[in-house]
Amino acid sequence: MSEFALPGWPFLLLLALLPLGWVLMGSGRIRLPFPDIARLTGSRGRGRFWWWFPAALRSLALGLVIITLVNPVRVWERVESEREGVAIMLAVDISSSMLAEDFRPDNRIEVAKREVIRFVEGRESDWIGLVSFAGEALTMVPGTLDHAVVESAVERLEAGQLRDGTAIGVALATAANRLRDLEPESRIVVLLTDGDNNSGGISPEEATAAAASLGIRVYTIGVGRDGVAPVPVARTAFGYQYANIRVHVNDELLDRMATRTGGIYFRATDPEGLTRIYERINELETTPIKEVRTEERVGMRRQLLIAALALVMLELLVAATRSRRVWT
Repeated sequence: MSEFALPGWPFLLLLALLPLGWVLMGSGRIRLPFPDIARLTGSRGRGRFWWWFPAALRSLALGLVIITLVNPVRVWERVESEREGVAIMLAVDISSSMLAEDFRPDNRIEVAKREVIRFVEGRESDWIGLVSFAGEALTMVPGTLDHAVVESAVERLEAGQLRDGTAIGVALATAANRLRDLEPESRIVVLLTDGDNNSGGISPEEATAAAASLGIRVYTIGVGRDGVAPVPVARTAFGYQYANIRVHVNDELLDRMATRTGGIYFRATDPEGLTRIYERINELETTPIKEVRTEERVGMRRQLLIAALALVMLELLVAATRSRRVWT
């Protein structure tokens, strides 16, 4: 884009006089300082070219000089997008009840791991960490932009790595503590469990109040079907021994935790439902994009003067060529 640095309409009016001057000269009413311009009308064929072309070059050069009087500038606008990532802590239940096989052909924990990894793959600009919990909580990844590290940690999650139980309050408090001092304005915890709080020294209500005071949104996910589900109760030389055990997800507790922090509670009763839940969270927590516009202005006066000089030199060359043709 081009514009003029100085008010230039008085000077630009002079450009309109150039074609007017050609018309008047062609009619013989005026004479401008272009040698032999009056002979244009009397020239024929190729000879006529050698009379009007030098004058045209000189007119164009004069036009460029007039334009430089208003100091034209070239403007380049550049737009850069900066992504302000979201800080996310993933809290995943690995208690023994997560081995329940009501999400056949896989158990709950294998389905959860697969969906968590898919969620991480879709959050390219975000800071992500991982907390695993059962009867206690453990920070597996404090938080990183290297998502391959997070995905590897998720793949290694197994039931039995921690003391059994379900410490929902401790898990949320651990995840919120990791988010406390981070710069991103948007900070969330995605907590997945299939049970009710029955372990730990921090209640879910206390952890939720702490998260809310820090401006951390909590999305809670309850997994599992209501009623009984086949759960491994012992391991023999021939594999796991299963028993149908009644499982219970405390929907009311998880819903209160999410609502108090501005998040949402979801319930997944099958693998497809869990897929949709993580997709929904991904849509809700979009990564903010900030546009930075920069403008560069470069004066064109020098380039125009060089072009005008080149036209004058070309006009002199053409005039010299015309003189040789006349003498020969």
